[in-house]
Amino acid sequence: MNIDKLDFEKGDGLIPAIIQDAETFQVLMLGYMNKEALETTLEEERVTFYSRSKGRLWTKGETSGNHLDVIDIQKDCDDDTLLILANPHGPTCHTGKKSCFHQKTFKPKQKLAFLNDLEELIISRQKEMPDDSYTTYLFEKGVDKIAQKVGEEAVETVIEAKNESTKNFVGEVADLIFHLMVLLVEKGVSLKKIIEKLKKRHKKGNHKHLG
Repeated sequence: MNIDKLDFEKGDGLIPAIIQDAETFQVLMLGYMNKEALETTLEEERVTFYSRSKGRLWTKGETSGNHLDVIDIQKDCDDDTLLILANPHGPTCHTGKKSCFHQKTFKPKQKLAFLNDLEELIISRQKEMPDDSYTTYLFEKGVDKIAQKVGEEAVETVIEAKNESTKNFVGEVADLIFHLMVLLVEKGVSLKKIIEKLKKRHKKGNHKHLG
């Protein structure tokens, strides 16, 4: 890393450094470095900050032993912020927590989040009604046609469920979910509302609907 290309002047001689767990990518903490702190970090391969309260260099873990071993460093596009991947030795936060950001649990975006993206796309189709779009065709035909397609796909899904091969079954389930989502948009019902209903039933322990 070319330290001379970093913009320390913008922050009065300091730049923020975001520390991220090299294995889990969890954000562990945020500190500040001056040029000397960064040079020490690179030389010793152990995260060293400039302590604004103490007015001196401060190696993370110098008293607790909870060091941060540097794995990789990169600067941002403005040359005024660092992102450091590190292997932590023990908890990073002074409270004993692994991360300084521990007041709530962040959940990574799951693959099912694609359904939210698909929902947004279907909503945009309903608003814009582009030509040569199957979704536009469905919205033009209205709720009766959309509901009919949901029924047809449901029947085809049941038929394929009886076959040993799941290849066609997966395709029919995908078709069913898509048309059901179009129906939800047509009815003005969001996926969020459906999820809230499922959660409510789950909390009540309604095992008739949820296992």
